[in-house]
Amino acid sequence: MGFGDLKSAAGLRVLNDFLADRSYIEGYVPSQADIAVFEAIAAPPPADLFHALRWYNHIKSYEKQKASLPGVKKALGKYGPADVEDTTGAATDSKDDDDIDLFGSDDEEESEEAKKLREERLAQYESKKSKKPAVVAKSSILLDVKPWDDETDMAKLEECVRSIQADGLVWGSSKLVPVGYGIKKLQIQCVVEDDKVGTDMLEERITAFEDYVQSMDVAAFNKI
Repeated sequence: MGFGDLKSAAGLRVLNDFLADRSYIEGYVPSQADIAVFEAIAAPPPADLFHALRWYNHIKSYEKQKASLPGVKKALGKYGPADVEDTTGAATDSKDDDDIDLFGSDDEEESEEAKKLREERLAQYESKKSKKPAVVAKSSILLDVKPWDDETDMAKLEECVRSIQADGLVWGSSKLVPVGYGIKKLQIQCVVEDDKVGTDMLEERITAFEDYVQSMDVAAFNKI
């Protein structure tokens, strides 16, 4: 097991792929496994390795709590993909891995070059993240709008319903559905942006046409 050489671009790519569907090196909470791998990395991963960089920034936020995180720190060869061997520091490192403290200890200051590199990579990551389009949560809603009786003008009722306009509301297809005794209800589809339009607002606006509408029910509600 391992990530190859975590001080190399190839090793960081292995780490990035490993974290593509994981939040942490082991389990579902930060642990000593994360600290062991974190401390083996020489600098923040580049912005294009966004899974690794996301994990790196998250673990760095535990600077003051790292000693209290659960688990026991093990050798790097105990973590990572089963088909990759750990070679971190095998070629040139004359110092013990424990001498590298990316959190920064009280008696060791970060070099200007390393600090500049870290800030540049963090800026690249934030810039890339900010350019991603925001995901707008939408829902498809099927409404049942019931009239008072069989003499209600259903064309006028539908006209009233469709006259309701709001940012984040789009009306779709509709049909009349028999409910008995010659009475038909209006079944109408709409798509809404969840942050802008809710079923309570729709019910309040639709039932305000009290000359035509007896009640409104949500027949179906599906996230898009």
